[in-house]
Order: sequence, then structure tokens, then C-alpha cells
Amino acid sequence: MPLPSPAEKSQFLLAAPASGNGKTTLTLGLLRALARRGLVVQPFKCGPDYLDTHHHTQAAGRPSLNLDVFMASSAHTQATYAQYAAAADVALVEGVMGLFDGANRMQGSAADVAEQLGIPVVLVVNAKAMAYSVAPLLYGFKNFYPGIQLIGAIFNFVNTASHYSFLREACQDVGVEALGYLPNNPAFVIPSRHLGLSIDTHIQYETIVDALADALPQTVDLDRLLEVTRRAVPTTPTKAPSKRNTPRRRIAVARDAAFTFTYHQNVQALAEFGEVSYFSPLTDAALPAGIDFLYLPGGYPELFAAELHNNETMRASVAAYCQAGGTTYAECGGLMYLGTDLVDTHGQAFAMVGVLPCTTSLENAKMTLGYRVVEWNGLTVKGHEFHYSQLQDHGLTPEAAHITSAKGVPVPVQLYRQGNVWASYVHLYWAENTAFIEQLLEASSGGASVPQ
Repeated sequence: MPLPSPAEKSQFLLAAPASGNGKTTLTLGLLRALARRGLVVQPFKCGPDYLDTHHHTQAAGRPSLNLDVFMASSAHTQATYAQYAAAADVALVEGVMGLFDGANRMQGSAADVAEQLGIPVVLVVNAKAMAYSVAPLLYGFKNFYPGIQLIGAIFNFVNTASHYSFLREACQDVGVEALGYLPNNPAFVIPSRHLGLSIDTHIQYETIVDALADALPQTVDLDRLLEVTRRAVPTTPTKAPSKRNTPRRRIAVARDAAFTFTYHQNVQALAEFGEVSYFSPLTDAALPAGIDFLYLPGGYPELFAAELHNNETMRASVAAYCQAGGTTYAECGGLMYLGTDLVDTHGQAFAMVGVLPCTTSLENAKMTLGYRVVEWNGLTVKGHEFHYSQLQDHGLTPEAAHITSAKGVPVPVQLYRQGNVWASYVHLYWAENTAFIEQLLEASSGGASVPQ
């Protein structure tokens, strides 16, 4: 393979005709296989997904970044991509759902992201029950929208070389390069939970990802993939240094197996306000000393309800901080943790922190999902709602916020306030405009901190 130009690097978006074709599995295998070659591989994920980025980070050894052109502007998305891709040898963006599936037609879709970034698309196709008939499928995806460049395909669930030969011929006839295939193998299966991959700590992720990385070079032409996806290196806009006159704060962020739903860019933005430290509500005895801003992100606290309940010293520490007026923002799983009780799918109730007058329950689980636009206190901030639990028997006080779907339809979700604790089921994206965090801090000025 010829050496790449210093002004170029391999960069591509891995998409699929629909969910269930195996693009996340293939992404994880590619991240690990390319990293094994000594390449610095930077992963990205289209859309608001929090689970896939978690697995990307484990597979690549680098934080995965969300690229969401609904929650953020095109300029912010492009700047984020350029900043993180600049330090890598390969930039791999995993798509979301089907290639053209967006919040409103193709708005915010993987195709939308590929066009805005100017990177080529490689399509992952489940070819288990398909041979030459893949030709019109590829032709349609290649020619439907001229704003993107679909240059190659990798096929999943292909067990024989003869089967692949039919698929390769179809690619030749429609002008899409066949880059290889992945056989059907139970060792490659990562169980799913809700709409994404599971985060169950009992699953041997490293074993599965390593098995994928072992197999891929045997049937996927990685050299050719890297060659045909080389493009000009994106320029990184110069970001003006922060000139905040606000006091430097000590910020604590919950991070463990129960609280994993964070946007990397959000946490980076928090660092503009002060020093960020992490703690585990599962295993640590208490909050970090001396903090004056607490962020409890989402996750799956219901999977660890007993452990969270049994860590009484941490629950007491969080309660003392909140009750003393400490500024807190809790979203989704964080809201559940701050409530009085968490009821699991079997109807068993576990006492939680108890600073919010609410019970959350998964006994009659019902999925709530979608983009959200929040108008509050003169601000417009966007985010994503995704949960199965429901609020029960609550006395929460809603803020005067107007919240709608991506299409402008009002939705039931609220932003709540209890003292200096704000909570919502919406996962907000504030990395582009930190005014939301600024207003929380301003509104709760004079709040307490945890004593040294």
C-alpha cells in the first residue's frame, strides 16, 4: 500500500441500510484491529447514543465523541470532528439507524453528518439471506442522495467465499467497492439492551472485541479500506480561550457502571468552570471533599439498585450536600438516584438518596425516546430523552420550561427544581453553549459545598 500523504488520513463513516445489520459490532472490531497495527484511531458516533460511545472508548483506547447535528450546530460538529481527528491516524464515525434516518426525514442522519464532514461512507449490509439482489440495494443507497459518497461495502453474516463472490459481483456492477465480509459467528455477538448494546459488567467484552479483531483481517481488506478512505486532513478552528470571571469551582461527576451516559464534550465544557473530579456512587464512601457543583448523569441505576442502596455512606453524603444547598444537576439515572425509592422490574423498592420527593419505577416499563428542545430562563438548549422508568407519587416542582419534540410538539417531560437541585429525564447537550450551566450556577449562588 502506498504511503499516505502527510496532508491526508483515513476517515470514513460506517453506516447501514437499517439497524440490526451489525455496524456497531463491525465498528468495535475495526477499532481494535486498527489500533493493534499501532494506529491512533479516533472513534465518533452519529446521534445522541451514550452506549456505543462507551464501547468505542474501550475498543479504541480513546474517548469516543458524539456528532449530533440536531443538538448542535454544523459549525460545532465540524469543529469537534476536526479537533479530535487531527490527533489521530484514522477517524472512524459510526452511523445511527439507517443511513438516511433522521429526526425529520434525513435531518441529523448519518448521511447528513457525512455530508457536513465531507467524508466517504462505507455501508455495512446484512447479507445472510441475500446474494446478487444486493445490487439494487447498493445502487439505491449510492445514488439516492448526491451529497454523499458511498465508496464501499462490507457484508455481515457471510459464511462462505462463494457467497461473497456473488456480493462482490453485485458491487462491481453498481460501482461500489467490495471491501470484505464478516462470517456469522456466535463469538461475535454482544447482547443488546433496550436500543443499544448492553453494559452488563458480566459480559466479557474484551474477549468478544478481541475475537472480532482477530477475525476481521482474514476476510476484510483493511489495507484497501484505509487506502480508499484517505481524504484531506480537516483544519482545526482555533478556539478562543475562556475568559470567565466566575469563581473557579470544584466539580464532581458521577462515573461508574451505574452512571455512564455522559457526552465527553459536556464534561470537557464543565472543565471551563473549574476542576473536574470523578467519583463512584457504587463504591466510594462519600463525595469528594470541598466540591461546589455536582453532576449526576444518566445510566442504568436500576441494574445496580441494591448496590446503590447498600452504599449508605455515599447516599448520606449526597443527601447532606444537596440539603445544605449544594448546586446539583441530575439527569435521568441521576434523577432516579436522588429520589426516595427506585422500584425494579420485579416490584422491589430500594431506598435511594431521598432529596427529591419522587419514586421511579420500572415495574411497568415503557420506553420514552426522542430529541427534545428545552426553552428555559431565556435559553434554548437541546437534548435527548431515553428511559424506561416512570415517575410515581411525586411532589416535584417543575420549572417554567417549555419542552417540545424535534418537530415542535409539546412533550410531558419537565425540568424540576428542589432547592439548588435541578433534575430532568432529558439528557441535555450544553457543550456548544454553556449558558445553561452558567444559569444554574448563578441561580444557586451562595449554595454550600462539602466540608473538607
